[in-house]
This record gives sequence, C-alpha cells and structure tokens, in this order.
Amino acid sequence: MEFLPLFHNLRGAQVLVVGGGEIALRKSRLLAEAGAVLRVVAPEIGTEVRELIERSGGEQILRGYTESDLNGCVLIIAATDDEPLNAQVSADARQRGVPVNVVDAPALCSVIFPAIVDRSPLVIAVSSGGDAPVLARLIRAKLETWIPPTYGHLAGLAARFRHQVKGLFPNVQQRRAFWEDVFQGPIADRQLAGQGAEAERLLRAKIDGDAPATTGEVYLVGAGPGDPDLLTFRALRLMQQADVVLYDRLVAPAILDLCRRDADRVYVGKQRADHALPQDQINQQLVDLAKQGKRVVRLKGGDPFIFGRGGEEIEELAAHGIPFQVVPGITAASGCAAYAGIPLTHRDHAQSVRFVTGHLKNGSTDLPWKDLVSPSQTLVLYMGLIGLPVICEQLIKHGRSADTPAALIQQGTTVNQRVFTGTLANLPQLVAEHEVHAPTLVIVGEVVKLREKLAWFEGAQASV
Repeated sequence: MEFLPLFHNLRGAQVLVVGGGEIALRKSRLLAEAGAVLRVVAPEIGTEVRELIERSGGEQILRGYTESDLNGCVLIIAATDDEPLNAQVSADARQRGVPVNVVDAPALCSVIFPAIVDRSPLVIAVSSGGDAPVLARLIRAKLETWIPPTYGHLAGLAARFRHQVKGLFPNVQQRRAFWEDVFQGPIADRQLAGQGAEAERLLRAKIDGDAPATTGEVYLVGAGPGDPDLLTFRALRLMQQADVVLYDRLVAPAILDLCRRDADRVYVGKQRADHALPQDQINQQLVDLAKQGKRVVRLKGGDPFIFGRGGEEIEELAAHGIPFQVVPGITAASGCAAYAGIPLTHRDHAQSVRFVTGHLKNGSTDLPWKDLVSPSQTLVLYMGLIGLPVICEQLIKHGRSADTPAALIQQGTTVNQRVFTGTLANLPQLVAEHEVHAPTLVIVGEVVKLREKLAWFEGAQASV
C-alpha cells in the first residue's frame, strides 16, 4: 500500500492553494465543501476561485508564491502549470512537515486526492495512488450508480442514535449485531424509500424493546421493457435484497439474473387465455409470503401501474395491512418508441399521446373509437396484436385515415428488437408477412414518419 487512506477534518482550518486558475478551482471546490478556510496565492485569481475564497472566509494574495505563505496552514496544494514552482512548494511543505498535494505529480505529493462518492455523512474514496486517476474516476462512477443518495440519510439516522445504542449495548459485538439488523431490515427500507419519520419511529421502538414482530414487505418493481440498463437504482437495490421474486413473462432473463442469487423465483406469467397463475392467486401469494416475514419482489415488465395490474395487487396488500413499495419502471411505450426512433410527441405532428390496451378485461376490443382518431394524437396500443385487424378496421371506420403511418415494435429495447412500419391499412398484413409475435407494441400516428431520420438503436436498423 503506497498511500494510507485517511479522512482529514479541515473544518475551520487554513489551507494554502498556490495557483488561481482552472486547476486550482477544482481543488478549491472540494476544500470549501469540507469547510476549509482558503488562502490562495497567485498573480491572477479567477472569478470562481475568488467567490470560493470569500465564502470560506479566507484570503487572496495577488502575487507570486513565497515560503512564508505556508505559515499557519495545515495542508498545501500546488495547483499551477509551472513545474519548477510546484516542486519548490512541495519541498518547502515537506521541510516543515506539512502535508502537500501537487496536482498531477504523485512523486511530489505526501497526500493525494481520491475520487469521492459523497453521501454525507457517508463518504467513499477511491484511489489508484496517482497512477491511474481516470480509472479511479470510472470506478467512482460505478459506485455512484450502486449507492443512492438516501444512504447518506440512513447514516445520518444512525448517527443520531449512536450514543443511545452504545449505552444500551456496552459490548461491541452486541452493537454490531444491532446495527446489522437495522441496516438490513425494515428500518433501512423505510429510510431508503424516503420515509424518514417512519424509519425513526421503528428505530426508537427497537431501542425501547417495543418493536413489533418482524413482518415482510412487498416491492412492486417495474422491470422496464427489456434492456437491463433501463432499470432504476431503487429497482436494482430491492431486487438484490428480496427473499422471493414473483416475475411475469415480459421480464427479460438478463433482468431476472440481477436479482439476489439465492432468492426463490416464482413464475406467475400470463398470456392471453393462458394464465400460469390467476391474478387473485397472485394477490394471495403476495400476502401469504409477506406474512411469513419475507421480502417479496413482484417484478413486472414495463411499469406496474400501466396495464400491469399493480393497482389490483396493492389493493389486496393494503386490505391485509402488508407494507409495500411501488418502484416505477420505464413503460414499453416510452422505451420501445425511443429505441425505434419514434418520438411519441412532436410539435409538428402530435400534441398528445394516448396509451390503450388492445383487449379489455372481458377479452373484447370494444374501445372508445371516437376518442382515438384525432390526427394530432399518437396512439400506443399494448397487447393489441391479436385484435389488430379489428382495431385497424374500427379506427378507419371512425375517421382515422387509412394512410396514417403505423409501426410494430417486437421485443423492443432488446437485441432481438424488430420494427416494421407501414400504414393503418396494411398493418395486419405486415404481421402475417413477417410472423410478428408478442410482445409487440403498436404505434399509430404521424410521428412514425420520423423513424427514418431518428432510428439509432442497432437492433432497429435491421428491420423494415
């Protein structure tokens, strides 16, 4: 280990920055965020650096560096493009035994700046010892996606009760077990879900010994239209802590693989007239599993509240007092349209968009046709493949032009995506000619004409 990672408390301490340009600005921002008082020495100092100096209560010295500028400073930063000057600052600081950082010159540093993930009071630092700073920043970017900002709130919650817990459990092993339970249970779930008051109430009850018996929870998670990169951070976090995953047929295998490896997986997929598990049994299974104290992810393609029957499921959960969270997902309409290069709205072509399911609860296609035929409206049909001939016929019959551009998007956002464009009149023919199968989204409207210009996804280029 070439550098020992330490966290330096700079609040109220004076720090010398030699340099007043862009390099100095980057370091001065970090120092100011940490509460340091800035002393900046340079013949010229940029406007943004001046503002940071003023906010920190520091001083600006408009001249060249002298060794006496180190007086009273606990940390020295050389941030100029003058290599001899940087070397002199480093030598002076080392002579005094004051930590020094010379930007982009590890050999001249006694301390270095890591790449930082700031979830205050939780702070994570990544360093390559100055050898590969770009790699350190890339790793930091990955951590940023894995650790949501609410983890800082969770750390803050723990800080407020730390001394109380220490008094309750003098043994360090007991305290560790207590906090592990907090950070991996419903208290953390509430805090990470943005329910800070409820998290604090549960933590107080746990400390007072009044915590209720452990109950499970259900997470209705939108898995998006297929591409795993479209998952939200919260979806991924909950998927990785679930004990049981109930998933439907529209959930891509690559997304299912992101769930916790030892979680039980239960397929509850439904197709038209072919339900692996009827909806009322799915609802009951969610209730039963939660009552067993399990954390259950109900993983749904697209978004749970857009033709995903999520509303029916949370009605049942609420009726039984089961805690639940709903995590929105990118619905098929927005995901598939974007990957196919079809904007759902456009100032020149469509001023509104309407989502419609292709068949109703009773299996019919008796839709409000008069409301669906406006030429300035984009129509998106979910589950419309079986009834497509009737849908196209009725839309034309009620006034939508037979020449209206239309598109079929099969397995949108995935590597198997296929897109076929035509008109409202020949859409059923395209289905037959190209053997289009579910899941397929149907888009009707003038915006489809833009696809030739805007298609970008590789999978979309191979279609017609």
